Amino acid sequence: MKAISYSAYGSVDVLEYGERPDPKVGPDSVLVKVRAAAVNPVDWKAREGYLQGGLDAVFPVIPGWDVSGVVVQPGIAVDEFGVGDEVIGYVREDFLSRGTFAEYVAAPVRTLARKPLSLSFEEAAGLPLAGLTAYQVLHRTLKIRDGDTVLVHAAAGGVGSLAVQIARHTGCRVVGTASARNHDHVRSLGAEPVEYGDGLADRLRELVPEGFDAAFDTVGGEALRVSAETLAEGGRLASIADSEVFSYGGRYAFVRPDAADLAQLAELAERGIVTVHVDRVFPLEQAAEAYRLNQEGRTRGKIVVRVDWDG
Repeated sequence: MKAISYSAYGSVDVLEYGERPDPKVGPDSVLVKVRAAAVNPVDWKAREGYLQGGLDAVFPVIPGWDVSGVVVQPGIAVDEFGVGDEVIGYVREDFLSRGTFAEYVAAPVRTLARKPLSLSFEEAAGLPLAGLTAYQVLHRTLKIRDGDTVLVHAAAGGVGSLAVQIARHTGCRVVGTASARNHDHVRSLGAEPVEYGDGLADRLRELVPEGFDAAFDTVGGEALRVSAETLAEGGRLASIADSEVFSYGGRYAFVRPDAADLAQLAELAERGIVTVHVDRVFPLEQAAEAYRLNQEGRTRGKIVVRVDWDG
């Protein structure tokens, strides 16, 4: 099969496009014919070696954890999916090697759910990792409730935009930080936009003088500090970007594959409650360019790589 891979940690320049062996399908996995795979910041952090303290790399590594595609072969113990089923997945294992930037991926059923029919394959590929991150942080870590006022950083980004929609559906008032050019988009998602930069804490206090019930940091650094400063008494704080959150009494969160949570997200998407904005789509052979763009961190929504099939 054709795939993107790298044989050593490094910059985007270590990525190669070429032939890799077809994946073997274990008893509890299905072989997925990949239609699209989304790029996430964690992908380039893994490629550059930042995750090697917790995830071994079995080189050559095919990157990517997000996927949408079609089941072409179930494992011998699988009865959840059959040939022809359209699926989405956050296909993360406990090591780096068998990713989704390829024509095929062997995906454990614990990482999969049925693809929402209302989403294209490109949109659906952008849902699993970002959506699960938003869903799990909001509901399991921050435990948001109807009537809460919630701060979401980078509200136009992949995780932030989904967090806004999920929190609004839960009945929360949502304030989202974003650059000025993305304020209309953030409003369309249901949040009140506030611009980044100097004076952010003052702008947030003016908007929510009583303080936030919950704050979701996706950026780290100054955004995390401001989040802690603008919490209400007893407010909850979580970060997916900066372990310094512990020093503020908050919690650090890392998304986990969960088929039931993913099925809940897929249902929300099917009902039109959450949508996925795709900023750019690249063919598989141009995945390196997709990574470069993602690493700049200035996109709205998701960057997706498409696998083109004849017929």
